Amino acid sequence: MTTRLAVTSIKVLDQDEALDFYVNKLGLEKGQDIKQGPFRWLTVRFPADPGVEIFLEEPGPPVHDEATAVQLRELIAKGAMGSLVIHTDDARALYETLRERGVTDFTQEPMDHFYGTDMGIRDPFGNGIRILQPAKAARKAARATATA
Repeated sequence: MTTRLAVTSIKVLDQDEALDFYVNKLGLEKGQDIKQGPFRWLTVRFPADPGVEIFLEEPGPPVHDEATAVQLRELIAKGAMGSLVIHTDDARALYETLRERGVTDFTQEPMDHFYGTDMGIRDPFGNGIRILQPAKAARKAARATATA
């Protein structure tokens, strides 16, 4: 019987550039970094949830033959290979933090919806990242801002 998600992956063109973005811009932490021949198992994770990791997968051997890796790289460059949805407790504050950290590829600034406040960014490879502050957390953050 399965019990939980342990690792998901997002395809990237350069693992070191991806590591820099996900750690130094988004605030995740480096998980595992294991090299085995040409293969590198490199993951990031949320400090508050270290049991779930994101594998920063660079196409190539031994997982993909070169012809497949070329096709995957073309799709990654178009932003057509993956996306993530991340939760936050304050979307507007995170938006400002991301801007201060040099994130520039916003697909949507924070916007209020019935389900909460969300925004969109892209990583350096075009992968879409939605950042959601669920409605309950959005109401709490709005009250804290109003009373401050």
